[in-house]
Amino acid sequence: MTALRNVAAIVGKEWRHYFGSPIAWVGLFVWTLLFGIFYYFAFTFFLEQSMRVAQQGMEMGGGGMKLSLNEYLIRPLFHNMAVVALFIAPMLTMRLFAEEKRQGTIELLATSPVSDLQVVLGKFLAAAGLYALMILAGLVNVALMWVYASSPPEWKPILTGALGLFLLGSCFLAMGTFVSTLTRNQIVAGILSFCLFLAIWTLSWLDNPMASDPVKVLAYLGVTNHMDDMVKGVLDTKDIVFYLSFIGFGLFLTQQSVESRRWRE
Repeated sequence: MTALRNVAAIVGKEWRHYFGSPIAWVGLFVWTLLFGIFYYFAFTFFLEQSMRVAQQGMEMGGGGMKLSLNEYLIRPLFHNMAVVALFIAPMLTMRLFAEEKRQGTIELLATSPVSDLQVVLGKFLAAAGLYALMILAGLVNVALMWVYASSPPEWKPILTGALGLFLLGSCFLAMGTFVSTLTRNQIVAGILSFCLFLAIWTLSWLDNPMASDPVKVLAYLGVTNHMDDMVKGVLDTKDIVFYLSFIGFGLFLTQQSVESRRWRE
């Protein structure tokens, strides 16, 4: 229980920093704004396609087929927001340890009765919690479809897609937390994190059934490949295990980096 209280205390401290500065408010504003814009354009495209299909069906003497909201709206929306996560995640993690080093408060953490693992988990969970809040705020747009749409979308692809978006972003947050331990300048941490996230992202571009085995292994490490099935409503254990392993690896690197500071001192 003491360990949980320590982690909760770190989470509370970080949330006070987030909402006591523009970081959380700007992040929420940008995320919800872009979510709404992408939702509007995807919904407009869906309506145009539906009208076109209905018109063609009437010309052919039939009713025309009904388009899927999940395929034409939900799936593109989550993929677009995954790109936004690529830019938002560095903003959430760049100050976690870098600012502590710059202000000298990292020394207080090192001498407090809190283990390095508890500090790492607390800071990561604070960033992940804020990111989850952003996703929930964006999903308000999707919830409106149950109120106004004559044929609401299937709920399963929305839940699994939101889970995939959260896990993908959490991978970035875990690695960004690690990068933040490497410097005392949060701007440098943000730039390095974005470059690392982009490199991880581009690994998915190597996905090719005809590629050699080493290339396939690299492509498997691409975080977006494991989100594709989830936005379709398919929850595969291997994708969950991949994301959790990736997050665990990032947190392990972070803990080792924090502990190495003690050795250097």
